[in-house]
Amino acid sequence: MSRLQWRRRPLMGEPAGWGDAIHPLLQRIYAARGVLGPDQAEHRLNRLLSPQQLGGMQEAVDLLAQAIGDDTSIIIAGDYDCDGATGTAVAVRGLRLLGARRVDYVVPNRFIHGYGLTPELVTSLPAHAQLVVTVDNGVASVAGVAAAKARGMRVIVTDHHLPGEQLPAADAIVNPNLRNDGFPSKALAGVGVMFYVLLALRACLRERGKFAANTEPDLSVLLDLVALGTVADLVPLDFNNRVLVEAGMKRLRSGRGCAGISALIEASQRNASTLCTSDLGYAVGPRLNAAGRLEDMRLGVECLLTDDAVQARHYAEMLSSINQERRDLQAAMVAEAEVMVASAVSIDVQAMGVTLYEPSWHAGVVGLVASKLKERLHRPVIAFAPAGEDDQEHLRGSARSISGFHIRDALAAVDARHPGLIERFGGHAMAAGLSLRTEDYPRFAEAFDTVAREWLNEEQLQAVLYTDGEMPAGMFTLDIARMLRFAGPWGQSFPEPVFDNRFEVFSWRPMGERHLRLSLRDPRDDGLYDAVMFNAYDGQPPPAMLRAAYELTINDWQGRESPRLLLRHMEPA
Repeated sequence: MSRLQWRRRPLMGEPAGWGDAIHPLLQRIYAARGVLGPDQAEHRLNRLLSPQQLGGMQEAVDLLAQAIGDDTSIIIAGDYDCDGATGTAVAVRGLRLLGARRVDYVVPNRFIHGYGLTPELVTSLPAHAQLVVTVDNGVASVAGVAAAKARGMRVIVTDHHLPGEQLPAADAIVNPNLRNDGFPSKALAGVGVMFYVLLALRACLRERGKFAANTEPDLSVLLDLVALGTVADLVPLDFNNRVLVEAGMKRLRSGRGCAGISALIEASQRNASTLCTSDLGYAVGPRLNAAGRLEDMRLGVECLLTDDAVQARHYAEMLSSINQERRDLQAAMVAEAEVMVASAVSIDVQAMGVTLYEPSWHAGVVGLVASKLKERLHRPVIAFAPAGEDDQEHLRGSARSISGFHIRDALAAVDARHPGLIERFGGHAMAAGLSLRTEDYPRFAEAFDTVAREWLNEEQLQAVLYTDGEMPAGMFTLDIARMLRFAGPWGQSFPEPVFDNRFEVFSWRPMGERHLRLSLRDPRDDGLYDAVMFNAYDGQPPPAMLRAAYELTINDWQGRESPRLLLRHMEPA
């Protein structure tokens, strides 16, 4: 219950044109996120940006259209996270819908092949492969693309990661984050880029008269996959991404999701009809990600590709089991990291750029450790583990950052100052991955902290809690909770509403070993409200009067709905 700087989200303009169609509370919430009128909140599919605005699209579409016409063997080279798995499924399903008959996929095993289209992965491709299409990777695969070209394959790179100094010599590259690319939205996830390629390919095939009357494929059937991958990858939900996600959420809520996602929703004990984006981010997505972290993401992709509900449930049960193993492993590793921080063992607690390494850690889970420690320390964190059980000479690291510190650019700065220190790296502003030699870890830790000290100031290291201000008295109702749940889609850079009120603790009790259940009294009108806070119980009672940051959510225990406050932070009032 540490103290933070509390700030109210500023309005980004005056709401206008809503009339009586929307509640004033929601007008205020939207205005704090830059949505000032109905036109900016209408997430209709016909408002998507045009695929033709993406650079490299025509070259990619021409190659795919030719491959379909020539019955060429197409191999989708995916990635081992949720974005990569959903993107791979979108590519396979979409190309088959558009007439491709010889489509298969590969997903690298992070412990065998490394990340992306590596030469090791290319070596494993079947001899008949003629066209390789990367999904959610490839822009950094200079050596891998060269290896594929040397085998006589053509290569299309579809990616959204930031490019390095050298681009691969692919036949086509579609990536909104290439330098000078004119696509207005740089926030597309890998699955979103692949969906856009399919939209452009369908338009191309239509112009060439490839579809008989009333036989043009409906690509909107893929939007549940696009929504899941976009939310799980934590890309900013700008307007274009909100259009994609909202369309996918509507499919899922209406029971029209693919068998695999439906089974994962069921396995996570969520109700599809009331599904929200946080369910995708915290329950469904992690089950897919677990396969790539600990096992083989082919299991996750097969779950998303099957149309057999029984088979999908079988896959979902396996993924849930792997996810539980991941959770147990993560909890143990985070506990070890907490001890490192508390005792200053093997870690410089004064560092602005924090690095952690433990030889017993699992390379597939270090990103989650970095994320947890970043939240606690509020500074960029990179966690490392051995590259594999049989490879203790190399480390794989996963980085998580704070606002204002571009982690991929920071790694690029370290690489420029110390050539050869980092073997490979790539990523985004807030998350990145890298590999280096074990013997070079101390030198890297010092170099990374040096860059962090140059780029960060004390104000940036101060955690700030943004809220939407007070919830007015009397509005803690089920109707308001329902309105907020479906007013999104909420997500990265378009956060769920968080309110800030003072309460009296009327009663409380532990829930499990680490959680709290409370009954809170609003001193303004004496209203009593049910509240929970997860991972907050440390054996001490909560303060008698508290200030809480919370979401107004719906508790649907045993089919009965009631409003509930989900506390995100509290401190004595």
